[in-house]
Amino acid sequence: MVTTCGYLTQMKAVGIKRLKARLSEYIRIAKSGETVLVMERDEVVAELRPARQPGLPAGPLDDVLDALAEAGEITRAVSKKAGWTWKTKGLGLPRGKAVELLDELRADRR
Repeated sequence: MVTTCGYLTQMKAVGIKRLKARLSEYIRIAKSGETVLVMERDEVVAELRPARQPGLPAGPLDDVLDALAEAGEITRAVSKKAGWTWKTKGLGLPRGKAVELLDELRADRR
């Protein structure tokens, strides 16, 4: 078992030789929703994970949410939002500073 990227979930890790010998077992594990890390000499070289679900249907947001609810992926709210909106506090930076910092970071990667 390996914990990765600071997440609190554990993933199974398997060497290539063992993976080849018990591939069906690890396919079932991935199919159940777990990610299996494939190791070679104590280094992760691949991940075996569940296949991605089909993309979201295109269209208005309510249609997308209805489709997700029908598929059992989400549960729709019982009552309407009654006019409230999200309010964000922002980063506390002067206007335009975040864009300036991002541009600077991107320039460093070139």
